[in-house]
Amino acid sequence: MIPDDVLERNKALNNDSLKRQFARTPYAVSFLVGGRTFVLLTLHVLFGTTAERIPELRAIADWIRDWADELHGWNHSLITLGDFNIVKAGDPTYEAFISRGLHVPADLQDIDRTVFKKSYSFYDQIAWFEDELSMTYTRGGIYDLRDTMLISRNYTESELSWRISDHFPLWAEFRT
Repeated sequence: MIPDDVLERNKALNNDSLKRQFARTPYAVSFLVGGRTFVLLTLHVLFGTTAERIPELRAIADWIRDWADELHGWNHSLITLGDFNIVKAGDPTYEAFISRGLHVPADLQDIDRTVFKKSYSFYDQIAWFEDELSMTYTRGGIYDLRDTMLISRNYTESELSWRISDHFPLWAEFRT
């Protein structure tokens, strides 16, 4: 069930809004660094039209915000990552994702994230609530495995996408 306060903030939602999302269960793991607890949350939003994704992304942003608030009360930080099927910065899907304060660092906003050289993908994200993170973001990027895998294995881009992923690994580095 979606909590009443979340439904109130997002009039487009109803209790059926997240049924498809949890076909891909979110996962979280916590770890301790320098005496501080961090929680990594990974999600995968199902692909669909922009109009179909916006209510789901808003509901997820609300859910993440609420969970981060609870964790922050325990002096824990939350970092979310995964395939959110966001078109690009400035798109309504991106605006829905950041609507509750999630921060995506500038240097990750223009990096192509797909193995297909002729398409631009901003689907994958690493984000957090900047004022609640007890680390400092230093840099991030992708690992472009095309040259290595296409040449060494003689794969086409399509074959590579089915063997590994159609998305590059996205990474972020923090300083505690």
